Amino acid sequence: MSNFTAGGYAGDTSATQTYAALEQDATAVLVDVRTRAEWSYVGVPDLSPLGRQALFVEWQSFPDGARNPSFVDDVCSLLKKTGATNENAIYFLCRSGARSQGAAAALTQAGFSQCFNVLSGFEGPLDESGHRGTLAGWKQEGLPWRQS
Repeated sequence: MSNFTAGGYAGDTSATQTYAALEQDATAVLVDVRTRAEWSYVGVPDLSPLGRQALFVEWQSFPDGARNPSFVDDVCSLLKKTGATNENAIYFLCRSGARSQGAAAALTQAGFSQCFNVLSGFEGPLDESGHRGTLAGWKQEGLPWRQS
């Protein structure tokens, strides 16, 4: 039996579960795959209370939405610099949990066995008024974050 979801990665987890995993496992890594614009204007996860930093690699570019052709190489390079191996737990975060699914699957295909998608991402789904950040996600769950 496979350890992977139908999406081709180890599984889905909530933002709160992700933060707890990062707190408990010093070798676990958070990779934010949103765009530079999102990091700058919406904010980023703040792992400084854990004495750590998230990694930042765009899955798609802004504003054209083109997929980053060097995504896997870029992530692998950053992971290597942190000392992470293909056995470490890696959590992928985007705005709402969609792009991070693709990122988790891509790194799984590249030989990383513990890739997880953070469900609801940083801002979560749209609410009835068309706004994000009110129903679910990193910010709504009250996890540390910062804006530049």
